Amino acid sequence: MKKTVLLYGLVGGVLIAGLRFVEYRFLVLEHSLEIYGGIVAALFAALGLWLGRKLTRPRETVVVREVPVEVRVEVPVEVPVGPFERNAERLSALGITPRELDILEAMAAGHSNREIAERLYVSENTVKTHAARLFGKLSAKRRTQAVQRAKEAGLIP
Repeated sequence: MKKTVLLYGLVGGVLIAGLRFVEYRFLVLEHSLEIYGGIVAALFAALGLWLGRKLTRPRETVVVREVPVEVRVEVPVEVPVGPFERNAERLSALGITPRELDILEAMAAGHSNREIAERLYVSENTVKTHAARLFGKLSAKRRTQAVQRAKEAGLIP
């Protein structure tokens, strides 16, 4: 009796599975366009949600607050004992002309090219030309570097 029940149960299960398969095939064949449309719509909806979240997410902002802190730094300064004496040997070795020396002293005093031109009664372009030659002779790239190297060489006080 158990064999009969198992046999009928097995045959019934196979028949139900076959009917479900036929129903599935009918559903897929009959409504395939709607199914594919639904799948594409779901993919685009997922892509739109992901892209929307990615583009509208708030950006991180870094806030930097500067807190003033007083720091004392002692810089040793060498003060010459006697009056300033120009190093004439170094001046002639570098080939610096008297006009270039005047411009170098004015740069050391903190004057602009226009102010130097007015003081020396030359054009501003002349001052720029002399300054460029000075930079080349002192191997400097900026005015401050030229003044520093001139002071180290003993050309200006």
